[in-house]
Amino acid sequence: MVVRMRHTRAHTANRRSHHALKGAGLTKCVKCAAMARMHMVCPSCGFYKGSEKVNTMAKIQKKNKKEAKKSK
Repeated sequence: MVVRMRHTRAHTANRRSHHALKGAGLTKCVKCAAMARMHMVCPSCGFYKGSEKVNTMAKIQKKNKKEAKKSK
C-alpha cells in the first residue's frame, strides 16, 4: 500500500502540540506548609481539609519497629 498524502513535519508537530505532559498541581498545606497535591492528603502531616485523615506518626513508628526487628 502506498501513502498518497504525506504530511509535512510542521503539520505533524501541530497535531502533536497538545500531547505535552503537565506538571502536578501542588498547593501549600495549611497545617505544615509542605507542598502537597491538590485534593489529596498531605504526605508529611496526614491532614486534609483541616482534619487528620492518616496518622503519619503511627506509620513512622511501625516502620522503625519493623526495621529494628529486621536488624536483629
